[in-house]
Amino acid sequence: MSEVFEGYERQYCELSANLLKKLTSASLLDGEHKKQKISEVKAGVDDAEALIRKMDLEARALQPNVKAVLLAKLREYKSDLNNLKSEIKRIASASLNQAARDELLEAGMADTLTVSASQRDRLFVSTKRLNKSSDRIQESRKVMLETEDLGVSLLQDLHQQRQSLLHANNTLHGVDDNVGRSRKIITSISRRMNRNKWIIGAAVTVLVIAIIVILYFKLSK
Repeated sequence: MSEVFEGYERQYCELSANLLKKLTSASLLDGEHKKQKISEVKAGVDDAEALIRKMDLEARALQPNVKAVLLAKLREYKSDLNNLKSEIKRIASASLNQAARDELLEAGMADTLTVSASQRDRLFVSTKRLNKSSDRIQESRKVMLETEDLGVSLLQDLHQQRQSLLHANNTLHGVDDNVGRSRKIITSISRRMNRNKWIIGAAVTVLVIAIIVILYFKLSK
């Protein structure tokens, strides 16, 4: 869960409990004291509404599964605040005698406390569910990070293998070039040897013919 949301939530719960106490106290007062206490409660309601708006903005910025749980909690808080506003209107507009105020306190505030208790129970259950969802999200995030690390490691291995293959390919190209040059050199040497053989053969033939001619002239004399 978002730490920012939890901070706003704690502030709201403390403020809501404080406003409920002040409203209970205001219902027992008369005249200016009652008006002053109700004014304080109304100012606190404005602060509570501001906190709810902040929680709403923070919840909507989170992941969908977390956001759904938080928005459900916000609906409970808004309902609780609306009940508080209704009680403020009832107490502010009341012009009753002591017996009527006692009946209002026993009936109206008891209903508010009952509703608030029921809402808090539902909020507690929702909080437990949210915590479980948060644990599952953390576990999924951990698995995702481990998978990401494994993927990065595999990519690095593949990159190294690619570099090795490229190096081997370059080496093979170099060997092919050397073989090609060697083949050309050997072919050139072979041609020179063949040419030298013909030259030597021709020279030997000329010498043999010259010797035969010389022998012939000597013998004929």
